[in-house]
Amino acid sequence: MNYRAHVLAVPIPGQGHLTPMLQLCKQLVSKGLKVTVALTRFVSNTTLDHHKNQSLINYDTISDGFDTGGYIDASSVEDYFQRFQTAGTETLTQLIKKQESLGHKVDCIIYDGHVPWALNVAKQFGILGAVYFTQPCAVDYVYYLVNRGLLTVPVESPCLIPGLPSMELKDIPAFVAKPEVFPGYFQLAISQFTNVDEADFVLVNTFYDLEDQVVDAMSKYIPLLTIGPTVPLSYLDKQVDKKEKDYGYNLFNSDSSVSITNWLSTKPIGSVIYVSFGSMADLDEKQMEELAFGLKQSDFHFIWVVRESEQPKLPKEFLESEKGMIVNWCSQLDVLSSEAVGCFFTHGGWNSITEAMSLVVPMVVMPRWTDQTTNAKFVEDVWKVGVRVNEDEDGFVRREEIEKCIKGVMEKERNSELKKSAMRWKELAKEALSIGGSSYNNIEAFVSQLTTSVT
Repeated sequence: MNYRAHVLAVPIPGQGHLTPMLQLCKQLVSKGLKVTVALTRFVSNTTLDHHKNQSLINYDTISDGFDTGGYIDASSVEDYFQRFQTAGTETLTQLIKKQESLGHKVDCIIYDGHVPWALNVAKQFGILGAVYFTQPCAVDYVYYLVNRGLLTVPVESPCLIPGLPSMELKDIPAFVAKPEVFPGYFQLAISQFTNVDEADFVLVNTFYDLEDQVVDAMSKYIPLLTIGPTVPLSYLDKQVDKKEKDYGYNLFNSDSSVSITNWLSTKPIGSVIYVSFGSMADLDEKQMEELAFGLKQSDFHFIWVVRESEQPKLPKEFLESEKGMIVNWCSQLDVLSSEAVGCFFTHGGWNSITEAMSLVVPMVVMPRWTDQTTNAKFVEDVWKVGVRVNEDEDGFVRREEIEKCIKGVMEKERNSELKKSAMRWKELAKEALSIGGSSYNNIEAFVSQLTTSVT
């Protein structure tokens, strides 16, 4: 089969980063490009093979230095990414040579910002390099300014940055607000921009209208192509094609979608709270208990995604609740697109935020770390599609606060207001991804420049 160019994608092995990378890759395939995704050997060996056969995307492997146990075998975040750089540089080099020997010359490497060394490999082969930032532009901008010494740490509060709203310390990305708490992650976040000026393309997982002021401000330093949101267009249109039931590759096995769908079908419209804290959140037992009883006291039906490793933290008496359904993992898009869901109680990860807005589901955000604190600020104060919980003086979110926030968002008039705001963003997201839209045009420009350089 003839193709216009060959792109090699290098994501990092986390669901929140893999998901937007794969969605971008699917769009590139639709433009006539050949795409090979370089999974780590551990991820490739421990996930279901059927994911790899569901689309025209090709898969191959590189090493992160932890082929048998993955990230969990690393002694620290620094240890993991240092070994990933060493092993990844060597095996990515081998993979490029292998593709060339098969007659599949690589024309461009799209790499997650957390592995900037992939650009060095690309340049050694004279290959174009496109960095892909999978978090919101507001967060990327803060990291960039710190990297370039234009924003000093510790950050003063309130923090006034052109293009961003006035932010308190609690609104700043957690790794910058509390670098002493997350020293390894702080360096990881800031180092994304070490060689960004050498990249041929800078792609950001957002759409222009959603973050127009910050995109304009950051673009004064580096050229950006906004190409999001990475939500299947079929969901934005509410016309779900069977081929688009998920993003194509999940690191966790989902509980039966049939049982979840059947359970939701028995509940009134807008009566269910969907609760999920993503693939990495790790609530301690005390916070888990507060959340559990806050949910119970709200007296709404709920679906709560609790990973198998976290389920022992649930209070035993809570498990007897007849109003709730505890699942290990599920298709979030399927749940959020159900008319029965009236509120999403979320950690505020970027994929979750964009999915909820795209499917017009009001949010209660309980941020834990990384970009989630900034996302929560925008959800409540800028986009006005949800509320943020308040922590007590010990840093805990009490059950009374959880109950209050849920009831507030589920209150009929308030829920209607939040949905109205979300609907506006959904329409703008659909417009951005449709022919002639900002993200559509940026992807077209990327493909055009890439294919022109190849011919």
